[in-house]
Amino acid sequence: MTETDLVVFTKSCIHGSGGFAKSAIPKGARVIEYLGRRMNKQESLRLCEEGNAYIFGLNEEHDLDGNVPWNPARLINHSCAPNCDAEVEADRVWVVANRDIAAGEEVTYNYNFDLEDFKAHPCRCGSPNCVGYIVAEELFEHVRRVMAR
Repeated sequence: MTETDLVVFTKSCIHGSGGFAKSAIPKGARVIEYLGRRMNKQESLRLCEEGNAYIFGLNEEHDLDGNVPWNPARLINHSCAPNCDAEVEADRVWVVANRDIAAGEEVTYNYNFDLEDFKAHPCRCGSPNCVGYIVAEELFEHVRRVMAR
């Protein structure tokens, strides 16, 4: 079992493993840093084309490949009603609480996937607002319209 100061990683009802608050986490707190290997955009594109879903954009020149064993934050699951946001600050990626998180609650953020192949990424978050697929919140209504046809 992996853990950090604020999060313990264990079995999740959403998907595989997930991160859970070890104690109450206040809104605005940096929950965990998303770590990885810094790379240029060309290498990032190649890895994306190979199916690596753990890449974060850092700036105009570099991205971060979080698919590394020293990055427990890669295990944090997506939710359509997340309690955290991923924020890039000074070329570092932080998972930050967007509301108070109770002890034992699963830590989640929206992966903000685009519409390309969205049907290949079903969501199992179980939130009342779940759109059924892992997409950015601004795409929820579009996905609902497409799926209602």
